[in-house]
Amino acid sequence: MNDPESAYLTPEAKARLKIDEMLAAAGWVVQDANHVDLSASRGVAVREFVLKPPHGKVDYLLFVDGAATGVIEAKKEGETLTGVEWQNAKYVEGLPDEIPSALEGPLPFAYESTGIETRFTNALDPDTRSREVFSFHRPETLSDWVGEVHKDPRAPTLRYRLRALPPLDATDLWTAQERAIRNLETSLADNRPRALIQMATGAGKTFTAANIAYRLVRFADARRVLFLVDRANLGRQTLAEF
Repeated sequence: MNDPESAYLTPEAKARLKIDEMLAAAGWVVQDANHVDLSASRGVAVREFVLKPPHGKVDYLLFVDGAATGVIEAKKEGETLTGVEWQNAKYVEGLPDEIPSALEGPLPFAYESTGIETRFTNALDPDTRSREVFSFHRPETLSDWVGEVHKDPRAPTLRYRLRALPPLDATDLWTAQERAIRNLETSLADNRPRALIQMATGAGKTFTAANIAYRLVRFADARRVLFLVDRANLGRQTLAEF
């Protein structure tokens, strides 16, 4: 972007340069629609892919293992980004007949990006909505998510699995701990991913967090749980509780 020629680019063209860089950093090979080689990499992002009439073209069509998996809508910097789920049907209907799709139905993954801000929609989620992400997902990640659909079509995503957690065994929990875990899981099941648990000193916050983390990993197949502490002694206490 330090190239003097970039000063003459339109805002949309500048956004696409940034998007190209982000895609490359996430492991995608970016190609023009008139020079497509899907064997070049596991993940290929094709610019300006022409769809069947009258659907026009999509800014980027994402291929994973040779199959269409998602789309990216490029917007100029400063433009308000909204959910892109309403566009999925357009792209599915417009896919040329010879183009394989990763899954039946709407393309599952959609992004809107200015190169500065990026929003992502997973059409496999219940109550589909867009959310802000800091980068594009890697091709391997999208492939894993597609694989989860084949593994269990009834619960293909984390947000589906959060709605089907088994009953809590509160045998070894204090009342405050039980209440905190139940309320948090209700919030997550209602698609409200941000929650605050407030407990008094000595009420067993760390053991509560350990139980929550266990249930997320064991029953919802969560891949990573971050437990952050601000003092070394709390870190040692956390390790002991886990």
